[in-house]
Amino acid sequence: MAALASRLDALAHQGLWHVRIEDTDLLRTAPDAEEQILAVLTDLGFAWDGAIERQSEHDADYARAFAALKAQGLTYECICSRKELADSGLPGVDGAPIYPGTCRDQPADSDPINRSRRAAARVRVDSAVIRFVDRIQGEQEQNLAAEVGDFILRRADGVWAYQLAVVVDDARQGVTDVVRGADLLASTARQIFLQAHLGLPRPRYLHVPVLTNALGEKLSKQTGAAPVESGKGLAALHAAAAFLGLGPLSEPSIDGFWAAAVPLWRARHRLPS
Repeated sequence: MAALASRLDALAHQGLWHVRIEDTDLLRTAPDAEEQILAVLTDLGFAWDGAIERQSEHDADYARAFAALKAQGLTYECICSRKELADSGLPGVDGAPIYPGTCRDQPADSDPINRSRRAAARVRVDSAVIRFVDRIQGEQEQNLAAEVGDFILRRADGVWAYQLAVVVDDARQGVTDVVRGADLLASTARQIFLQAHLGLPRPRYLHVPVLTNALGEKLSKQTGAAPVESGKGLAALHAAAAFLGLGPLSEPSIDGFWAAAVPLWRARHRLPS
């Protein structure tokens, strides 16, 4: 769904559409995941611009961004476990516990017993309200301190967090418009916070609704969503377009689908002047 929306938005506004493989956590990345993703995209008529980006190849870029934040005194180590956080914090805007600041002001060697735990790295946030306008969801605001707390930049196992990686990636690739699912809307303020402190440009944002199952969970491989069956790609595109408010479409070919869907998207989602 998000891939369709993002490519339609790029085509509708004469932009470029990039494919980025988010594989910072190599231990959890299936060996054939990239091959499967690219095969499905190709079968559905998704043509991408430029080389495929892989986050696993940009560790040094994330490290430089982290060092820049550390130089500003914004980072610190955190040894809180997931259970400790679940027991101590109220749920935040994305359902995760609001970080209560347990390790915020602790010297690195304050507890030699607990220091044997591997430490994550967090970034200090302030109570300023971050505001932005989403191209579909409208005006948004979030107080990071009250609704999220200091958030993780690098996990205890050394893996860079999504929030830092995508900010660095977007700036490196010159991304002007981020189009993705509304399940990531709550992450946007964190990314804007990092952009500001790293001196990076802020893209425009557009968050499309996401399909959910009977439990209200986003449909994905993890929640039992079925893959697109061979020979049914055109029907899947028609269904996705209808969900995005572009239907009904009934073009008999994938090329015809794209030719019809792009002007419909342009009419509904013009860029702000």
